[in-house]
Amino acid sequence: MRKDTQKKRSKSKKKGGKSLIQLPIHLDHINKMAAGIDIGSKSHFVAVPKGCAETCVREFKSFTRDLIALADWLEECGIETVAMESTGIYWIPLYELLESRGFEVKLVDARHVKNVSGRKTDVLDCQWLQQLHTYGLLNGAFRPNQEICELRTYSRQRGMLIQQASAHIQHMQKAMSQMNIQLHNVISDITGETGLKIICAIVGGERDPKVLATYRDRRCKNSLKIIQDSLTGSYREEHIFTLKQALELYTFYQGKIAACDDEIEKKLLTLDECRKVEESELNKRASKRKGKGRSKNAPLFNLKSHLIRITGVDLTAIPGIEATSALKIISEIGLDLSRWRNSKQFASWLGLCPGNKVSGGKRLGGKSKRTANHAASTLRMAASTLHRSDSALGAFFRRLKSRLGAPKATTAAAHKLGVIIFEMIKNGIEYDEVGQDYYEKLYRERLVKNLSFRAKMLGFDLVATTC
Repeated sequence: MRKDTQKKRSKSKKKGGKSLIQLPIHLDHINKMAAGIDIGSKSHFVAVPKGCAETCVREFKSFTRDLIALADWLEECGIETVAMESTGIYWIPLYELLESRGFEVKLVDARHVKNVSGRKTDVLDCQWLQQLHTYGLLNGAFRPNQEICELRTYSRQRGMLIQQASAHIQHMQKAMSQMNIQLHNVISDITGETGLKIICAIVGGERDPKVLATYRDRRCKNSLKIIQDSLTGSYREEHIFTLKQALELYTFYQGKIAACDDEIEKKLLTLDECRKVEESELNKRASKRKGKGRSKNAPLFNLKSHLIRITGVDLTAIPGIEATSALKIISEIGLDLSRWRNSKQFASWLGLCPGNKVSGGKRLGGKSKRTANHAASTLRMAASTLHRSDSALGAFFRRLKSRLGAPKATTAAAHKLGVIIFEMIKNGIEYDEVGQDYYEKLYRERLVKNLSFRAKMLGFDLVATTC
């Protein structure tokens, strides 16, 4: 703090019984050599502190040659740290380039850096970013290390391919419905072993329902006669053509998913090993979870062993978390959780905590913030599968669902799942399932304790009776 400011503070005058304190002229400059960049699709505007260059604000095109020139100019100006606004995906090439050059780059949420109303230009935005970053008022968004970013790219690509393939399943079902072939009503999955054999035979020219029904797998619940009746329809050429193209596209995407799985396995092998996993240990754990067969969209390789090897714990032991779900979460948050101080901050980053909207001492709402966090979406999806689970988390989900509704119960259960995963990875603790009976017992004891306390407040005694 400057000496003149300290003198002004010490010489406080009194007027009307109140002391007048002179505040500091300006805030301290925490990041003196800081730059601000306003990201755009065609060009980027860069602002540096005054005195670093003749022109404090410059515009650079988004071409690679211009991005290299931008980084060279920042080095000439002596810039050490850079703040940029997250705009679509246009920030990624510049972020990676500046990070490789040794700059400290902070990606900032656009909602946290809004300028004064009525002053919205690209030049003013980059200057505002530079000013806020100089005073240390900006927090950088979370971005995992390069290896996890590569794994995340493969994982998101795999999810996109599965969505595209599922759309063509609907196209096949629509084409058969137009021909009044009710195959989807008699088998659970038209892309299963029975369904694909029948569809391939139809596309190949077979029209006899008796012949088509012979492709029925012995595990099908419906009889041969019912499947034969469902395959009687009007085989029109235009619908056969639609069915053929949808089948070809579905098969094409299945091949791309398999290629993506190969890249994911190669990337997982490059990650550091947390602990060695024996095959006997995997077989022992798999035997404990009977009734949980392989998921349809699960990778063909042993994903569970890779996840245990790199995390040191078995995340699939958590109810609702499958190997593919654990892979999505790991690819989003990484293996180093030191970025978050505790599980509460981690849950807040996921957007799974209640909102804190209070004005005038009155709570206006507690809705969770809207977020596009992929890890939070995966946890919500996993939480929604707990309705039929006989675990403690399943009992918790059903209790909240009956009292608050499905959306709030899903968010609360996803919050619990996120906290459990955080503690398991950070502390290396295995998940211990206590069961729904133990949870119901604790819940009953808590209710009895609360009722006893309220009864004493009203002057009554709570007496247990045997029925």
